[in-house]
Amino acid sequence: MVQSPGPGASTRSHGMGARQIYEALREQILRGVYGTGSQLPSSRGLAEELGVSRTTVTVAYEQLAAEGFIDIRQGARPRVASSLLGHELTANPPKRFGPVHLSSYGERLRGTPRWPDYLPNTLKVDFRYGVLAPSDFPASVWKRAMNAAMAQRPARLAYDDPCGSSRLRQALQGYLWRARTVRCDPEQIVIVNGSQQGLDLCARLLLDPGDSFVIEDPCYRMARQVFASTGATPVPVEVDDHGMQTEQLAGVAARLAYVTPSHQFPLGGVMPIPRRHQLLEWAREQGAYVIEDDYDSEYRYDISPVPPLHTLEDHGAVIYLGTISKTLSPMLRIGYLVVPAEFLQVFETAKQLADRHSPMAGQESLASLIESGGYESHVRRVRRINGERREALLTALKRSFQGRIAVQGAEAGLHVVIWFNDLPRSRETALVEAAQYAGLGLHPISPLYHRQSGAGEADRVGLVMGYSALSIRQIEKGVEMLRDVVARL
Repeated sequence: MVQSPGPGASTRSHGMGARQIYEALREQILRGVYGTGSQLPSSRGLAEELGVSRTTVTVAYEQLAAEGFIDIRQGARPRVASSLLGHELTANPPKRFGPVHLSSYGERLRGTPRWPDYLPNTLKVDFRYGVLAPSDFPASVWKRAMNAAMAQRPARLAYDDPCGSSRLRQALQGYLWRARTVRCDPEQIVIVNGSQQGLDLCARLLLDPGDSFVIEDPCYRMARQVFASTGATPVPVEVDDHGMQTEQLAGVAARLAYVTPSHQFPLGGVMPIPRRHQLLEWAREQGAYVIEDDYDSEYRYDISPVPPLHTLEDHGAVIYLGTISKTLSPMLRIGYLVVPAEFLQVFETAKQLADRHSPMAGQESLASLIESGGYESHVRRVRRINGERREALLTALKRSFQGRIAVQGAEAGLHVVIWFNDLPRSRETALVEAAQYAGLGLHPISPLYHRQSGAGEADRVGLVMGYSALSIRQIEKGVEMLRDVVARL
C-alpha cells in the first residue's frame, strides 16, 4: 500500500499529490511489492486511505497505465500489467553510507550459517528428517476443531494470557500425565511457538555472555546455535549408544545442559537410569538447569517408554520441552514448556515481551482435540503408519547394502542414522552432490557434530535418513537411487 503521512499529520491538508502517488506506486511495482498480475487498491479505497480526492488517484493510475505498468478495466481494480512478465524490473534502492552497526547478538547471528530446512523441495525423493507427510495430517478433524474454536465468540477481542490458553494447559496437564507420567500444575505450562521458541526463551533467561552450556555431541544443531547466540560457550559431551556420556561431566562448570534423553538426536540412544541420576546430581552440584527436549517421545517401536528426567527430579532443576511438530504438523507452531513454579513469572514476562502470546485459535483447537481423545487416537494411527515406513526403510537398506552399512537409532523416532563402512568422510560432499543431481535428497550427519571437537565422529560417511514424509514406494525408490549413486562413486 502507498505509505501515507505519519501519525498526527492531517492527510487532508498535507495529502499526497497525483505525482507522489504515481511515483510511490511505480517504485513498489519495480521492487516487486506488487507482482505481475496482482491487484492494486481501487481508486476509491486508496483515495479514502490517503485522504485525497478520487480524481487525484485516478490521474496517478492513468499515468501508470500510459507507461504500461498497469492495466485498467471498467468496473475492476487495476492490475499490474502482464506485459511486465519476463522483463527485468529495477529500481534505484536508497544507498546507505557508512558501516552497518549491529548489536553483539546481531554480530553473532551474522556469523551463524542458516539451517536450510525451509527450502522448497524439487527432488524426486528427499530423506529430510523433521518433516511429515501431508496425508498423515487429520485435516477433517482439525478443521472441525478449528471451526468450533472460531465459532466461540469471546466477550471482547483482546490480548490473552502470555502463558497460553488455560483450557489447553489443563488438557496438556492430563495428557502429559497419561502419556509421559509428567506431574505438573497447569500453571507451570507455558505455550510457545514451537520448541524453538521454548529453547530461545530458556537461552535468554538462563545464559549470559561468557557462560558455558553442556550439549550433546552430535546434537540438534539449532539448539546449539540458539544457546551460543547468547554469547555462551558450548561444552560438547560425547554421545554413545546410550546417549550422553554423563561421566564426562565430572569437573565441568556450566549454567545449563541440553539433552534429548528419551531418544538422543540424532544417534537415537536412550539414556539409562544411572546416567539420568548422574546428570541430575551434576546439575544439583553446579546449581545448573537441565533442558529436557522430549521432541518425539510418541514414537516407540522396539523399546518401552522410559520415564522423563522430569519425573526423577524434585528440586526444580529440569525444564521439560515438548511439541506437536512430530505428531500433527511443524506448520502449526505449537510447543510447550513445563517450568519450575519459581520460574513462571519470568517466563511469562519473557513470552509477553516476545510476542504477547501464541495464536489462540490453534491452541483452542488442540485443546478440543485432546479433550475429545482425538489427539491420542491420531498419535496411535501415525505411530502405526510410521512403524510401517520404518520397516520398509530397514528392509530396503538391508536388501541394497547388506553388510556395507551400520544402522543406528532405529528403535524409535522418525529417522535412522546409517554409516557407510567403506565410504570415507572425504567422499561425503561428492555423495551428497551426486545424489542431488540424480534427484535424491541426502543429509549428512557431520554438521551435527561440534565443529572443533569431532570426538566420536568416525572417519566414514554418515547420513541421517528421515522417512516420515515418504510413502513406502518412495522409500524403496529412494534406497534404490542411493544404491546406484554409491555404486557410481
